[in-house]
Amino acid sequence: MPFVVPRRNRSLSVSAVLTKEETLREEEEDPKPVFDFKSYMLQKGNSVNQALDAVVSIREPKKIHEAMRYSLLAGGKRVRPVLCIAACELVGGNESMAMPAACAVEMIHTMSLIHDDLPCMDNDDLRRGKPTNHKVFGEDVAVLAGDALLAFSFENMAVSTVGVLPSRVVKAVGELAKSIGIEGLVAGQVVDINSEGLKEVGLDHLEFIHQHKTAALLEGSVVLGAILGGGSDDEVEKLRTFARCIGLLFQVVDDILDVTKSSRELGKTAGKDLVADKVTYPKLLGIEKSRELADKLNKDAQQQLSGFDQEKAAPLIALSNYIAYRQN
Repeated sequence: MPFVVPRRNRSLSVSAVLTKEETLREEEEDPKPVFDFKSYMLQKGNSVNQALDAVVSIREPKKIHEAMRYSLLAGGKRVRPVLCIAACELVGGNESMAMPAACAVEMIHTMSLIHDDLPCMDNDDLRRGKPTNHKVFGEDVAVLAGDALLAFSFENMAVSTVGVLPSRVVKAVGELAKSIGIEGLVAGQVVDINSEGLKEVGLDHLEFIHQHKTAALLEGSVVLGAILGGGSDDEVEKLRTFARCIGLLFQVVDDILDVTKSSRELGKTAGKDLVADKVTYPKLLGIEKSRELADKLNKDAQQQLSGFDQEKAAPLIALSNYIAYRQN
């Protein structure tokens, strides 16, 4: 089809029109590459799995290591370690610099799942389509397996991180500790437990729970990667805001899935929040308003990435969309 000059641009020269035609032809012949999210997650996930398998091997005492590996290597999407690696690469680092930290956040995430599933917490029998850790190894060993993963996450990160200034490793260790302590996961879990059965729980209260219980470790994952990769203070803070948005987004979507999907589809017990009389986003806002909130959080998160190289930011953009539109 010949190029038609728009009426308002009739003054364009023939050479300008030809240049435009040539540009269009070049774009058709050499389109910009589309980011392959599935391949990226597979490649990064495999790298993380190999690293986890290597650092948490079977040794004495065997039972505790078997319990640690049972939950740690049970699958999962590896969203947190991949976020850590992607943030590191975005600011100029590489996968090897971030891998010990990536393994650390997955160990801590696994610890939180083991402990969450215990009878004294959420009392779950199913996790990732398999019996929960305490159902297989007993409550005592499950508690110790979680404790061991927590301790080893810091040991491995401190000892095995290479190619990074010691000051940055120390800063990253501090960030990780904050994300799971009384300013992070623990605070969220305590307030969540104390909120069960309450009749009056507002949106601010619910947001506090999930900014700490769920979003804090996602934030830590991204911030760790940014620090270890050599990010500036401004870059780290932009990525921190990005992570807080996707952390809350993760929980909003989780709440929606809990009431719209079956246990088989989720790979874990569905409807447990309803049974426990917990306040959730669908319960407080309704399904449609919850979905609108998820869309807003996804847009707000991606806005924080606008100042970065968009090719390098592609994994984080795709991860934000994945969290928003996941089905389990």
